[in-house]
Amino acid sequence: MLHQYKTVLQQGEQEIIIKKSRFIGQAKPVETEEDALQFIEEIKKKHWNATHNCSAYLIGERDQFQKASDDGEPNGTAGKPILEVMKHQGLKNTVIVVTRYFGGIMLGAGGLVRAYTDGAVAAIEAAGPIEMVLHQEVRVEVEYTWLGKLENELRNRGVRTGETEFTDKVMISCLPLAEDTDAFCAWMTDLTQGQGALTKGAIKYFYT
Repeated sequence: MLHQYKTVLQQGEQEIIIKKSRFIGQAKPVETEEDALQFIEEIKKKHWNATHNCSAYLIGERDQFQKASDDGEPNGTAGKPILEVMKHQGLKNTVIVVTRYFGGIMLGAGGLVRAYTDGAVAAIEAAGPIEMVLHQEVRVEVEYTWLGKLENELRNRGVRTGETEFTDKVMISCLPLAEDTDAFCAWMTDLTQGQGALTKGAIKYFYT
C-alpha cells in the first residue's frame, strides 16, 4: 500500500464562464472504477440538456484504472486535459466531470483545452485537495496509573489517537504512521517499562 497519496476531500462543484459558455467543474473522491462511472452517469442525468459532459478519472495505487472522455468535443480537447490536470497535481482515486453549456462562441481547439483545464482545476479547488497518509492502529492496554503519562507523551509527540476504552484496565487506540510502527512500538514498550500490552489493529488512511 502507498504510504501517502493525494485526492480530494469531498464532492465539489464550481462554475466558470468562458466566452459566454458555462463550464461546471465537478470532482469527487472514489475508490473503484464503478464508483467513478456511477458519478459520471449521475452528472449526465443532472445536466441532461448540457452540450457536453466531459470526464476523466484516475484510480489505483499505480493509476491502473484511468479513462478520459471528450463526449462529443473534438478529439483530445476535453477528456485528456482533465486527466492531465489530475496527473499534474498527483491526484489518485478521483473523478472529474466538466459540463459545458455552449454560449454561442466557438473556442477553437486551443481554447477548448484551456477551458477544460481551467474547469478541472476549479473542480479540484471546490472539492478540496488533501493528502491521505497511511496509519497503523496499535492498541495499548495499561493499568490506570499509566493513563495520564501516556496521554501526555502521545500529545507531545503528535501521535493521532482513536477511542479509549475503560474496563478493568485502560486501552488507548494509537494511530502512528504505518512506516513508523516498529519504532512506535519500541518507544511505547520502553515508556511503559514493558507493562503495556500492544496489539496491532487495522491499517487506515487519514487525511492531513
